Amino acid sequence: MRKALIILASALVAAAIGADAQKSTGNSPQEKYIYTYSDIAVAEMQRTGVPASITLAQGIIESGSGLSTLAVNGNNHFGIKCHNNWKGGTMKMDDDRKDECFRTYDSPEQSFRDHSDFLRYRDRYKFLFDLDRRDYKGWAFGLKQAGYATDPSYANKLIRCIEQYDLSRFDFLTNEELAAMPESPTKLEEPVAVRSGSFAPVQEEFRFSLSRVMYSLNDVAFVYAQEGETYKSIAKDHHLFLFEILRYNEVKKGAELEPGQVVYLESKKRKAPAGLEMYIVSRDGENLHDICQRFAVKESAIRMLNRLDAEPMLYEGDILKLR
Repeated sequence: MRKALIILASALVAAAIGADAQKSTGNSPQEKYIYTYSDIAVAEMQRTGVPASITLAQGIIESGSGLSTLAVNGNNHFGIKCHNNWKGGTMKMDDDRKDECFRTYDSPEQSFRDHSDFLRYRDRYKFLFDLDRRDYKGWAFGLKQAGYATDPSYANKLIRCIEQYDLSRFDFLTNEELAAMPESPTKLEEPVAVRSGSFAPVQEEFRFSLSRVMYSLNDVAFVYAQEGETYKSIAKDHHLFLFEILRYNEVKKGAELEPGQVVYLESKKRKAPAGLEMYIVSRDGENLHDICQRFAVKESAIRMLNRLDAEPMLYEGDILKLR
């Protein structure tokens, strides 16, 4: 990914991050970059959980310490491409293919923010947020494992850069700052088991009392469908009308159920919980209904929030606001 840009940018800093390179005196492009952008990297770490050391190292390598054409003319420090729903400025450059479209920003801060969101809200990178924030080696190899870059030595370049310039010093936060950081997106998406008979939805006057395990996501109760079950049978078991359970799950009468499928027992929320502000589509043709079921949010609310058609076609890289 962005192979040509990374190789070009890496050439600008190769001497500084080589195995035998000496500590900078503070006048190098790399030290100037760190001085200029470290506060932004720390702020992004507090907002999203991406380690500041990783952000700075990636910025140094991918933008040539801010000296690449894309960084100078487009404020794009991480080589992020346009994708289908990008509404901002663009710049054409040769990368994996000729004249590829890259995003341009009004300020470097916007580029740093986009980079943090790119990692936090794409499925293939979410596992990184379960690592210790100070485990820069785990993050470096995890980025390579997730396919962030095609350069086989990308992880080692990040690690050498972090260690040469002691970038890990920016990963330490006070207890108050740590408390304000968002949870890992995988934790926020993890269903919580609810004890039988303990869940009482506000809008209903009855209590669910079956012995099967129930779960809650985004404070919405659900069960996993079992072999042979239908929406009608689940509705009956939970003292619901068929039209209610169909409405809760935004499906039409006659819809089939597969074992393991999520079935909500009450109305989904209009927005996802804090910390899941958006979702970045991971492949062409993803289904909006499936995405809304995954996050326990109403499809109608998400369509309205994102100004989408009734049956939108989604493409890789599209951003869906979830709150």
